[in-house]
Amino acid sequence: DLFALSSWLLSPLCLMLSPAVLAIIMGYSLTKRFTALCHLFLGLALALAPSAAWIAMTGGLSTTALMLSGIVGTWVAGFDIIYALQDAQFDAERGLNSIPARLGPKGALVVSALLHVVTVGLLAALPLVVGLSWVYWVGFAVITAVLAYEHWLVRPDDFSRIDKAFFDLNGYISLAFLGVVLLAM
Repeated sequence: DLFALSSWLLSPLCLMLSPAVLAIIMGYSLTKRFTALCHLFLGLALALAPSAAWIAMTGGLSTTALMLSGIVGTWVAGFDIIYALQDAQFDAERGLNSIPARLGPKGALVVSALLHVVTVGLLAALPLVVGLSWVYWVGFAVITAVLAYEHWLVRPDDFSRIDKAFFDLNGYISLAFLGVVLLAM
């Protein structure tokens, strides 16, 4: 079929990995029925993008690709937990799983913050494997501050600023990361 042919034309490794990638991407929507770790599964699904693009371009993986995937995965899982705070009661009433439904708002925010600490750690380690100028560190400081602000905005007893934290701030983070990496290379 056309999908298999295009995967193989990119790289034989792309073809070999494509069933697993498709299973993860397509399976994400079912995970709330089985595990509270659905947010980590979403992070994994989106974290596949940097590594998949790397494989498509080079035919193999690298430390850089894996680090970028780790950054994306922990960042996405962390902010998805924040967004899911709004649905915790609905999830619990319907027998759906999520970290907020399982751990409550305080526990969920702790898990989200821990994931974002890992994100910051990976961002700090990235220049060790990729030559990036001092400009990267300026962007790193901004991204770290925006992530901290995101966690300051959302309180266990006040979800009124989730939209700002989830939509606005994460949009700024993605644009800042793209811009700073382009400028720092």
